[in-house]
Amino acid sequence: MYHKKKECVAMLLAGGQGSRLMVLTEDTAKPAVPFGGKYRIIDFPLSNCVNSGIDTVGILTQYQPLELNDYIGNGGPWGLTSNFGGAHILPPYSKSKNSEWYKGTANAIYQNMSFIERYDPEYILILSGDHVYKMDYSKMLEYHKAKKAECTIAVLDVPIEEASRFGIMNLNKDGSIYEFEEKPKVPKSTKASMGIYIFNWKILKKYLIEDEEDKKSSKDFGKNVIPHLLGDGRKMFAYLFEGYWKDVGTIDSLWQSNMDLLNPDSGLNLEDPTFKIYARNYANPSSFVCKGSLIENSFVAEGCTVNGNIINSIISTGCYIEKGTQIENSVIMPNTRIEEGSLIKYAIVGEEATISNNSKVGDDPEGYSNSDWGIAVVGKGKTVDPDTVVKVKEVI
Repeated sequence: MYHKKKECVAMLLAGGQGSRLMVLTEDTAKPAVPFGGKYRIIDFPLSNCVNSGIDTVGILTQYQPLELNDYIGNGGPWGLTSNFGGAHILPPYSKSKNSEWYKGTANAIYQNMSFIERYDPEYILILSGDHVYKMDYSKMLEYHKAKKAECTIAVLDVPIEEASRFGIMNLNKDGSIYEFEEKPKVPKSTKASMGIYIFNWKILKKYLIEDEEDKKSSKDFGKNVIPHLLGDGRKMFAYLFEGYWKDVGTIDSLWQSNMDLLNPDSGLNLEDPTFKIYARNYANPSSFVCKGSLIENSFVAEGCTVNGNIINSIISTGCYIEKGTQIENSVIMPNTRIEEGSLIKYAIVGEEATISNNSKVGDDPEGYSNSDWGIAVVGKGKTVDPDTVVKVKEVI
């Protein structure tokens, strides 16, 4: 029996189905979706934990967890391997007769209270597994302590015209929260919740037990637990985050965030040695670029063979690009084959897909109305037959 304790334990909600990412997540949990050529979305919160000095992370999985479980393994690539701590996969608790799926974000934490209690933490950090951002959680924890808060919620300043899409925190001058509104039609504030919470564990435990006993509750932090704390007058503060952050839960946002990597003004820099994003990389460390190929403002990951023109695009690990191909403003996910004479524009091509000879996927926005144009998507493992056209907005 351990008698040590951790100051802060992180709980990472990584069970999302990612239904808005459609064919990219049919057999993959959303946090396991590839990103930026050599990463997966879950690399961001895991790396943030390591860079913040948090060495104990419970990863709550649910939907199609196999690939995610294999990817995380023993937590080695992120340095999450300590004997007392490390990375732990936490599927829904299995009872003797049947397993109980997580009913909501709060219920997911409730089902894993025994895991948390093992470390007897002072604080608990709740994270989501489907956002792209770099954040030092230790600064948020310092703020939480300085304010003597019982709950601190990370917020992002969003344009007022977008505020209705988020849970909005209304604040007093000292940063304390007096009201939380879920997607308000007429927002009073532009401080949007990022779904990142720090709680005093003893306080959260009490509210999780009460929420579980409430038959009317939907077992959700945003809908139930946070309003309950507010209603009881608990000390709740907002922590303003000012860096790059994107919810990559839709095709458009996933594509845009990948494109942001190629824009030095976007604020998304994954090459900063002082705040590394770690990943499990299976690829051959070298790539081969054939003579006569053009690579312009693009990222080509390790283990690729390129024999074509690549402009403003992300080419992920292990891709094979044949001669006479043209790829523009697109995201090509790992281990994909693009055959001779193919043209790909404004598209996402899923892992292990094959685009056969002389096919065309997607198109430029010019000539289309805003409602008629969109990113073309080829799903994971799909094959596009030779001489096929995959139209704008089409998903196969």
